[in-house]
Amino acid sequence: MIEGNFMKQKLLYTLLSALLLTVGWYGGGGFTMLVALLPLLEISRGYGSSARDWWRMAGWAALAFVLWNVATIWWVWIAAPIGPIVATIFSTFWNLVAFMLYHYVSKRARKAVAYTLLVSSWIFTEYCYISAEVLSFPWLTLGNGFSGDVWAVQWYEFTGNLGGSLWVLLSNIAIFEAWHNRSRWSVVRAGVVVLLPIMLSLAMYWSYKPSEKLVKVSVLQPNVDCYEEKFSDNAVWQMQNIGDLFSSVPRDARVVVLPETALPERLNDDKPLQSGNILTLQELVEEQCADAMVVAGASTIKFYPKGVAPSETARRGDGYYYDFYNSAVAVNSDSDSNLHHKMRLVIGVESMPFTNILNKFVDLGGITGQLGRNDKATVFEKGGATFGPAICYEGIYGDCFARFVREGAEVMLVMSNDGWWGNTPGHRRLFDFCRLRAVETRRAIARSANTGVSGFITPRGDVTARLDWEQRGVLSEEVEARNDKTIYVLYGDWLGRLATLVTALTLLYYSAYRIRRRNHLVD
Repeated sequence: MIEGNFMKQKLLYTLLSALLLTVGWYGGGGFTMLVALLPLLEISRGYGSSARDWWRMAGWAALAFVLWNVATIWWVWIAAPIGPIVATIFSTFWNLVAFMLYHYVSKRARKAVAYTLLVSSWIFTEYCYISAEVLSFPWLTLGNGFSGDVWAVQWYEFTGNLGGSLWVLLSNIAIFEAWHNRSRWSVVRAGVVVLLPIMLSLAMYWSYKPSEKLVKVSVLQPNVDCYEEKFSDNAVWQMQNIGDLFSSVPRDARVVVLPETALPERLNDDKPLQSGNILTLQELVEEQCADAMVVAGASTIKFYPKGVAPSETARRGDGYYYDFYNSAVAVNSDSDSNLHHKMRLVIGVESMPFTNILNKFVDLGGITGQLGRNDKATVFEKGGATFGPAICYEGIYGDCFARFVREGAEVMLVMSNDGWWGNTPGHRRLFDFCRLRAVETRRAIARSANTGVSGFITPRGDVTARLDWEQRGVLSEEVEARNDKTIYVLYGDWLGRLATLVTALTLLYYSAYRIRRRNHLVD
């Protein structure tokens, strides 16, 4: 009976931890994460150091992390059924590595060593997941949970969203210690850890000075169904739809942004401006907003003739090789660069091992198979301002945005096609994550989605205008153009690199500590 009650208690703790971790991904605010790991820490505290207890703890932790994944990324199933399965396996694995290292060391070394390892190894594993080239889906990086609370994390301009993960971990540890010690110092320490970042953020938020350089930008949301219309044989209608929206673009607009894969015609990657769709766009610009640059999402194809070495992602044709790219093309740009290839590809749709086998069994939607990828961020220029054209999934990766800014982008443009996931939390969080990117880089963002959320975000992360699910229309606004660079832009995910070093040093210290204890050199 007693054992059964303990099991029920641990199950309730596990469910509570998963629930508290999940809230931030449903727009409820990320502050529940500041106590979300307390139930798991309490379970760990009740177990001993035996191998049997280690496996029991691993089971409860794995259940909490799996439930967190299932509750927050289930919608990926709509477009790619294998996606949430693979993502859950790898995300849970990395979370378990960090938490179980803590659990193991906490039974055999000083508390400070275990806590240091929990913090550093968790951030290290998040950094590994972010940096991975193939199996990377960092949707559940703890710092992303504050995407609806940008007023509280303005210091992301120094740390990136890994700083949010650091805040969550330190808060959980401080509150856990305060709960068990009940001493005045532990309570004060917990209060400082939780409140000091918020106070700093509010000071930064209200002292922010907007740039005086403004650029008029328009974003279009065509609202074309991804499954029934977008990739059907109706190219003429789709261009007419875009043309109708152009009539609402103001004549003084300097940039017009169309969503990901907005152009129904696949463009020649070497000559992207010589297609019928591009000529149509040029005519629309001349009629409506002659001084504007149009930035549109498109699929491009690059051919490798005989004698030319193909890329690693190239597909074999009849005597030649070719690559498909998810691209952004600039029409009427003032710069020589008019094409950007997506740098971060969506696992399960644009990038996947064993694609040829999986495509026989799974409808991946949209552009299937391995797409070509480019590591260079291309910047477009118009009217003395420079623009970074990020494509959809790139909005999850802070360093992706930072690359554009390092190349000189003063304003960020985001093109997306969120309709694959239906009216689910997916497209709303993808928009909110852009708010974090705005704070990290201090760049205004103009986002154009096929359907989902289109809108404008200030460098403080504030949303000034938006079009929601299945709304069709045009939004226009003067946005800030900035040329300063934040600490995060200059140094990227430095916190992840530091955590890698601290994790290695802590493990070395723990190993030396255990050897000394075995030889009775320490108490």
